[in-house]
Amino acid sequence: MTASLPETMTCVEVGAPGGPEVLKTGTRPLPRPGPGQVLIKVAAAGVNRVDTFQRMGNYPVPDGATDLLGLEIAGEVVARDDAVAEWSLGDRVCALVAGGGYAQYCPVPAAHCLPIPKGLDLVEAASLPETYFTVWTNVFERAALQPGETLLVHGGSSGIGVAAIQLAKNLDSPVAVTAGSAEKCAACRSLGADLAVNYRTDDFVAAVRDFTQDKGIDVILDMVGGDYVARNIEALAIEGRLVYIAFLDASRVEVDLRPMMVKRLAITGSTLRPLSDERKAAIAATLRKRIWPLIDTGRIKPVVHATFPLAQAAEAHRLMESSAHIGKIMLSV
Repeated sequence: MTASLPETMTCVEVGAPGGPEVLKTGTRPLPRPGPGQVLIKVAAAGVNRVDTFQRMGNYPVPDGATDLLGLEIAGEVVARDDAVAEWSLGDRVCALVAGGGYAQYCPVPAAHCLPIPKGLDLVEAASLPETYFTVWTNVFERAALQPGETLLVHGGSSGIGVAAIQLAKNLDSPVAVTAGSAEKCAACRSLGADLAVNYRTDDFVAAVRDFTQDKGIDVILDMVGGDYVARNIEALAIEGRLVYIAFLDASRVEVDLRPMMVKRLAITGSTLRPLSDERKAAIAATLRKRIWPLIDTGRIKPVVHATFPLAQAAEAHRLMESSAHIGKIMLSV
């Protein structure tokens, strides 16, 4: 720790489980980097749907993690553990964190940091880690999407959706999405989606059957659940894979699994936050090798819908819960 750092920091705290109004600005002692960690002076933090779940008391904090919200940040390294060799004081990085992003300073394992891609500012860079870690591990590792296979993304205009579209297209997979308006469908197509289905007016199962000439979709990334479960199974191709990362509708459903057996389907899912530090470090290394060059060259671009000051985190959550956004919602710290 350097003498120039303050003893305290401003952060956003959850007073009690509830609506966005429970988010209040507070002051806490400056955290210190633990073994293998760096301390980042936060310039920007991403707002994710899971932050709203935690705020409402519906997402438990992993053991040992801070209760502060925020799972992705970008900023400057201002302190580090003596064992850290890769990052130096003054380096600008973005990082996946287990919590604590809604604050002026945040400690993070050095291996979970990534360099700021060329041409991006710190707000844009902070929009990357949570979504790209999530999409990579679920679509390309768990579901093993291969070049030429088709991907269906529910919520194509969300932060996860805009990342999934660009990743899959740049790795040579046709992409279909669902979204809730003509404007959102148009935005998805502008990012590379081959098919965008307005789920309010059209049946995505029929649309993707036409899209695939009755073969069905190879991989589906879903964050809805509920009655989408049975419809996803219907839409999948032989040996298709269905991956869950959230349940905006319902996680408890009654479904006929006979089609799963007939079509030899795989149904899986994961959450990013409980993964071990070693697992997250491996994902970071893969992203740096395979995906960061695509961002450096502009083939993949961040999509930031709105940026709020840290003190207006409640407004950012209201926008998130309205689902009126296209892409990422950010906080400027």
